[in-house]
Amino acid sequence: MQTRASRIEAALLAAFPGASIAVEDDSHRHAGHAGAQPGGETHYSLLVVSEGFVGMGRLARSRAVHAALEAEFQGGMHALSLRLLTPEEAGSKG
Repeated sequence: MQTRASRIEAALLAAFPGASIAVEDDSHRHAGHAGAQPGGETHYSLLVVSEGFVGMGRLARSRAVHAALEAEFQGGMHALSLRLLTPEEAGSKG
């Protein structure tokens, strides 16, 4: 059975081919909070570095990622913490 984290990565790679993606399940940090489930897989932190973000503002990037992950939200994912960068932005952060 595929984990939600691997489904998230696959969906993002389909939406943003060639992207560098890091997915972290933060569900354990949200136990008892809204949307938390006993089995976890509800809260995630994502780092996505993609050429697809070039020319997009912060809100447009977030909307694009949320659209790519719509099925996961419908399936019980509750929250994302997003860091969405172009390769140029990622290179200047180091």
